[in-house]
Amino acid sequence: MTTTAEVIVGNNKAWFHDENFSSGVFHTYDHFKIPGSPYPERKLQVFLPRDFDKANTGNQDPADSSARYPVLYMNDGHAVFFKGGLGNQSWNLANTLGRLYAQGIMDKLIVVAVFPVNRNREYTHVQWHAPEDCCELEGYADCMANYIKPFIDRHYPVRNAPGENVIAGASHGGLAAFFIAGRYPEQFGACCAMSPSFWVGLDDADDFPVVKARIDNTLRDSQLISFLQNGLQSRVRPQIYLDWGLVRQGGPHNLFIEERTTSRGREMAGLLQHEFGYHIGQELLFYEDPEGEHQEDSWGNRIPWALEWFFQRH
Repeated sequence: MTTTAEVIVGNNKAWFHDENFSSGVFHTYDHFKIPGSPYPERKLQVFLPRDFDKANTGNQDPADSSARYPVLYMNDGHAVFFKGGLGNQSWNLANTLGRLYAQGIMDKLIVVAVFPVNRNREYTHVQWHAPEDCCELEGYADCMANYIKPFIDRHYPVRNAPGENVIAGASHGGLAAFFIAGRYPEQFGACCAMSPSFWVGLDDADDFPVVKARIDNTLRDSQLISFLQNGLQSRVRPQIYLDWGLVRQGGPHNLFIEERTTSRGREMAGLLQHEFGYHIGQELLFYEDPEGEHQEDSWGNRIPWALEWFFQRH
């Protein structure tokens, strides 16, 4: 049975609710306030480990907890714990964390699931398909780095050592995660970009969801790399996990979009190694999933590999 209670954290009202996941409980902000943003409020879900001793108290600041946790920030928050998105699927992250915690192979986390307001606009940095909104990714990155993360840092018991604040997402959300970590490596020391849309602005999406190769465009000369070059070369550059799926059946998202994702993902992995000096296994990990598809169920199946790499107990 779900239990709920209103809590006030900072100047924001949230709902504490327990959905009976072994791995944790929720603070859900239906109207999280973001002053100065083009979108002055959005929905957040903060998922707290079950042993977080002040998760359900409204009279004490959650940051007073004696425990401290690394933080995983997730784009497309509406599909992280429950079914949502275009495919009405879920990453099923709460149950995945429960299994990983029970195995004792990784630290417990705080997860911040950030809901999009205008997904196409917020998760893209360049025009990619004429009828679609675009090009506010830099503003969204600023919102994450300068509003949402500072709020979490102030009001929750976080650990802020390098690499303990990870930003994750898939498809356009994976592109956004990569951009945010590259743009703000001191705030987000690692990123998990699954099936990332590195093809945006490079390959032809006029017939979207059919995406066609454009061999005359390269990531090395792209606006994405132009935006992020300093961050990828900096002393505190982010640790990066990339992956993509090899299934080409089941509709255009696998046949065309994931094919472009695979091609551009391989190109990005090579670029990070040969142009930016990333070392495989230390700063960079990438994986080709022979059973991987362009959907939340598949990304949820793969995320344990990334989480174990980022948060494995030593």
